[in-house]
Amino acid sequence: MGFMDTLKGWFGKAKDVAGDVGDTLGDVAEKAGDKAGDAFDTVKDKAEDVVDSVKDKFDGDDDEGEPAGEA
Repeated sequence: MGFMDTLKGWFGKAKDVAGDVGDTLGDVAEKAGDKAGDAFDTVKDKAEDVVDSVKDKFDGDDDEGEPAGEA
């Protein structure tokens, strides 16, 4: 019966370690997701600024001289 107890102990420890690793990976993945979301928001804001700037240039609302298409 000692061998079965040893096997159960090994598998019990392996199960605990696997659970700990899973928890750690979940935490890391959550943090990475948060960082990616923040980066996406930053890029989205910058892209909106660029689009607005381009629209202003085509509408003639820029501060750099004559409106586009008029020369």
